[in-house]
Amino acid sequence: MSRQAAERRGRTAETLAAWYLRFKGYRIVARRVRTPLGEIDLVARRGGTLAFVEVKARASEMELALAIDQHRLRRVAAAANALAPRFARADDAIRIDVMLLAPGRWPRHLENVWHG
Repeated sequence: MSRQAAERRGRTAETLAAWYLRFKGYRIVARRVRTPLGEIDLVARRGGTLAFVEVKARASEMELALAIDQHRLRRVAAAANALAPRFARADDAIRIDVMLLAPGRWPRHLENVWHG
C-alpha cells in the first residue's frame, strides 16, 4: 500500500472511531495532535474521563492482533503525558484507549490499556 493510501485509510479509520466514540457518549476534544514524542489520534472526553485514543485499522482481525504492542503504547503514553496539562481538568481520570477497526467488523474499543 502506498504512503498516500495508508494516510487515507488512517484518516478514514480515525473518523469512524470518532463517530463510534460519539455514539458511546464521548465528545471529541482534538484529533491528530502532534508532540515531539509522538502523535495522539483522538482526545476524547466523557464526564470526568479524558481518553487519549490510538486508532489502528488493518485489513483483518489477525493483523489487528499485531497492531498494538508495548513500544507503540509507550509512545502514546509519552505523548499523552505531554498533552495532559493542555486538555485535562484537575479532577479528571486520564487513560489511554485503543480503537481497532477492520472491514466488516464493528470497531473494538479497548479502554485503559496502558498501565506503565
